Amino acid sequence: MFSVIFPGQGTQIVGMGKEFFDSFQLVKDLFNKADNVLGIPLSKIVLEGPKDELDLTANTQPAIFLISYSIFEVATKELNVDLDKAEFFAGHSLGEYSAMSSAGYLNFSDTIKLLRVRGDAMQTAVPNGEGGMLAVLGSNIEILEKILHDNKGNFVVQIANDNTDGQIVLSGKKNDLTRFTEILKSKKIKCIKLPVSAPFHCELMNKASLVMKKEFEKIEFNDSDKKLISNVTAEEILNKEELKKMLIEQIEKRVRWRESVINMINKGVNHFIEIGPGKILSGLVKRINGNVKIDTINSESDINNLKIWKI
Repeated sequence: MFSVIFPGQGTQIVGMGKEFFDSFQLVKDLFNKADNVLGIPLSKIVLEGPKDELDLTANTQPAIFLISYSIFEVATKELNVDLDKAEFFAGHSLGEYSAMSSAGYLNFSDTIKLLRVRGDAMQTAVPNGEGGMLAVLGSNIEILEKILHDNKGNFVVQIANDNTDGQIVLSGKKNDLTRFTEILKSKKIKCIKLPVSAPFHCELMNKASLVMKKEFEKIEFNDSDKKLISNVTAEEILNKEELKKMLIEQIEKRVRWRESVINMINKGVNHFIEIGPGKILSGLVKRINGNVKIDTINSESDINNLKIWKI
């Protein structure tokens, strides 16, 4: 039993998806559609850069979705791989949008438009330089939750990503994160300031949540029999109305990736297939449970090696 998983921000590189773009007309058509829908040369930014333009959140989010969705479409429509048989679809942060679109809940055009708005809203929700993110290494969620509880009221700092034991990300006000770093150091807990321009997945993203709430009111989701796992609850999303609600909440809430993976494994999943640029999620899954099978799709040969054929 397998799940397909989709990566989030931070996996982007200039030139990602070029092999698929050069080899498949379907991918060229999706790149052209992205440019037309967004009114920007996203395909040129993805394939040629410059890197600083690709790294702008408003470009990064639709770009990563474009690559993940393109690979999924190539696998299922061109190379006869039956990824629709996946027990669950799941993604990390913006990867949840790749998961829901690939699972049939929302079409390509609406999804990429939403991610352009989401990226811009998240980037501008907090004045530049006022917020930040901190990766905490070698600790676990219980220890960090206790430290945060003991210092409640002193800081605007929240757990943004529970990726795996030993890799947890915090978000908050920049000055508060600096003070919190001192507390962690006093407890001999290692942390690294992340090179991001905004504090994602915390209450400081409230303005972005309000923007997305309005956007979702304009969008009609489809019914689908595919099972989605929510970042917010780490549980299966039951219907399209709950999906909308979870995607809005996700902007300010913790990404419960570790719990999501554990829950999928507990429900019988023993094989994870990462679809999109990079191998970050594969590494996280391996750290969460070293006994499951993991595949990463970054090339046509990766797809053919899956051998999950449609009958």
